[in-house]
Amino acid sequence: MARLSLFSSPLLLGFDHFERALDRVSKVSSDGYPPYNIEQVDENSLRITLAVAGFSMADLKLTIEDNQLVVRGKQADDDNRIYLHRGIAARQFQRSFVLAEGIEVRGAWLDNGLLHIDLMRRPVETRVRTIEIKDAAAGEGAVGVTRTTPTLVRSSK
Repeated sequence: MARLSLFSSPLLLGFDHFERALDRVSKVSSDGYPPYNIEQVDENSLRITLAVAGFSMADLKLTIEDNQLVVRGKQADDDNRIYLHRGIAARQFQRSFVLAEGIEVRGAWLDNGLLHIDLMRRPVETRVRTIEIKDAAAGEGAVGVTRTTPTLVRSSK
């Protein structure tokens, strides 16, 4: 069965990376742990805040993998403790955020059980470029295409 793509229009050229990004987003775990907020700090800045109570800086790892910000947390079990009741789980997690082109991670810090990650969007520059149109009759073909002029061969009969 053929898969219908949002970007299958012949007018949308080179947008296959957006389709791959949407596939990654749809495969991200629907687990709600840890809870997080995303806020717009100013016009070009965002902040992701994850509630990671009980995790130290050594327990957390931030990586960027193919335009995807990945936050991992893993606590080491303390075998010296004997729990009569354990209601606070020391579970590991992985939370992923797909970043658009031009989004940069500016920094991260841990404060009172909240992991803050600042993101900045580089301002988009408007670019206008003129493409030269070459005359095919003058032998100026497309790049990588060699034009040959046919030679007439007359038969002597």
